[in-house]
Amino acid sequence: MESETIERIEQLKPKNAVRNLDALGRLFMDNREMSIWERDTSTLPKGARKWRKNALEFARKEIRPIAAKADLNPDDFDTKPLRNAAIRRGLLSLLLPFPLGKASITSSVKSLSLQVVLAAEELTTECGGLALVLLAPYLGIAPLLLSGHLPTYLRHFIPFCFKLTWFDNPACFSYAITEPGAGSDVEETIGGATARLVTTARPVKGGYVLNGRKCFISNGAIADKVTVYAKLEGEGIESWTCFIVEKSMKGFSVGRHERKMGQRASDASELIFEDVFVPNRNIVGKLRSGWANNRNVLNYSRPSVGAMSIGHGRGAFERALEFCRRTKLGNKRLIDYHDVQMELADMMISLSAARAMVWKSCMQFRCNQGSSAAVKVFASDTAVKVSNQAMELMGDHGYVHANGVERSWRDARLTQIYEGTNQINRLALIESQWDVELDRSVLGYG
Repeated sequence: MESETIERIEQLKPKNAVRNLDALGRLFMDNREMSIWERDTSTLPKGARKWRKNALEFARKEIRPIAAKADLNPDDFDTKPLRNAAIRRGLLSLLLPFPLGKASITSSVKSLSLQVVLAAEELTTECGGLALVLLAPYLGIAPLLLSGHLPTYLRHFIPFCFKLTWFDNPACFSYAITEPGAGSDVEETIGGATARLVTTARPVKGGYVLNGRKCFISNGAIADKVTVYAKLEGEGIESWTCFIVEKSMKGFSVGRHERKMGQRASDASELIFEDVFVPNRNIVGKLRSGWANNRNVLNYSRPSVGAMSIGHGRGAFERALEFCRRTKLGNKRLIDYHDVQMELADMMISLSAARAMVWKSCMQFRCNQGSSAAVKVFASDTAVKVSNQAMELMGDHGYVHANGVERSWRDARLTQIYEGTNQINRLALIESQWDVELDRSVLGYG
């Protein structure tokens, strides 16, 4: 390319062409050279910006060096040091502000979930399995927070948050709804009405006796306490009640450990309940409030899964981008080819669109079913698509474990399945809009 053409191109670049505008015109033109991460972060409330940066630094320092090893040998990998490091950094206490937690007060007032969502993306960018180890306790404790039940707060929620904020090696909560014969069924109304449930609570003096099984429970093997949903004896899912089962309770045991394709560093186990006595004080909220509680927990957890999905896709994108910078085809770097640039641009657009959906769903104090379900579907589908694009750009190199892109693809695939399959989430979106929009004439049509 002739030097004159190169000089003209430089003059036409917006960062240089802006000099020809009047002062007011320059004010209207945002020509700051910033990464997408920096520009997006600048739009967040101050406290939320802090936690996004904090999570990024933690992920690169603590998770990146151990991610490949944890994924290859999950059974031999001890996650306790990582959990303790996250506690000291404040990343496991973002549900409440000081002194019960370390969340930003102003951000918490605006949104219960935004700061957790921001941390979720950063952690999963490095490893989905290790991120899930750190994020699953939020899901486990969510039924306590969302129950709105003062005795539950005083006996369980506040003490747990305090311990998580100020002490190493706190109790780990897990969340148990899935059963061998009822997976995503129990995450949607019609499926729930016909779900085959086996976990049952029988009333006895002073409490209830639980029998049954739960499966695919994240952190199930390492949890000290589990929020378990069980139907009352002789009734159906409409009687679902949430119980806190403690590891030390007689009759509670851990069964099969699943060998998973993705997010391998996180445990997924079967939990077995054989005549487990649970005292009345360990009931979360009111009897028969479990179904409503469970559905609302999903409203808050699905945007977090969406954020985790973005992290998987972003991790794949960042590794593919670095590969394209350093790898040459002929006498040019891959990134200098327009076809590669088009692919990278498509990946950036997809991730930005998914992130915008996730953040929008969390920029309100309460999450709702329709937007949460839509976010989870779009973000997880986007993550799989972007991870696949990254593997295609890298060819054989993307298929090698050490490069991390194939791990991102495997990790992303699971986000299309848990918290309700994407098909179930589409039905949840339809259900949320059926009476108000879909099954009636709107906007003058029909």
